[in-house]
Amino acid sequence: MAARHVRTTINGDAVEFVCEADEALLDVLRDRLALTGAKEGCGTGDCGACSVMLDDRLVCSCLVLGVEAEGRKIETIEGMARGGELHPLQRKFLEHAALQCGICTPGFLVAARALLERNPDPTETEVRFWLAGNLCRCTGYDKIVRAVMDAAAELREGRHAA
Repeated sequence: MAARHVRTTINGDAVEFVCEADEALLDVLRDRLALTGAKEGCGTGDCGACSVMLDDRLVCSCLVLGVEAEGRKIETIEGMARGGELHPLQRKFLEHAALQCGICTPGFLVAARALLERNPDPTETEVRFWLAGNLCRCTGYDKIVRAVMDAAAELREGRHAA
């Protein structure tokens, strides 16, 4: 297959890359652009470890072709913190010890941010439902859910911008 030239926006920056027509966006991000936050957990879209936002839609980057990024907006975990300041979700994951090995953490954070941008006051059930596409084999889910709920409360209080 012929290589393709792609122009896109990633975390607010204009980006160009060349990739094979059948190359997954996850591989482009990690191998061509050195954005290694998204992880490959399964390669089949079942675990959520590679979650990114594509035109404000949560997707598994292992299921999207790199060429599909043409002219689109991508947000990855690398764009979550602003300058040296962690996003409230990132801080709350640390405070609540909602991570261990870290493979699933970027996907959970991207998914949780997508939830809170759509629903700033979710119930615990809504958080659990929204994050059901993300699998964790280390921490379990209670600490993750508590961290998301705590971050949602902080964001609602206006102490930090999403």
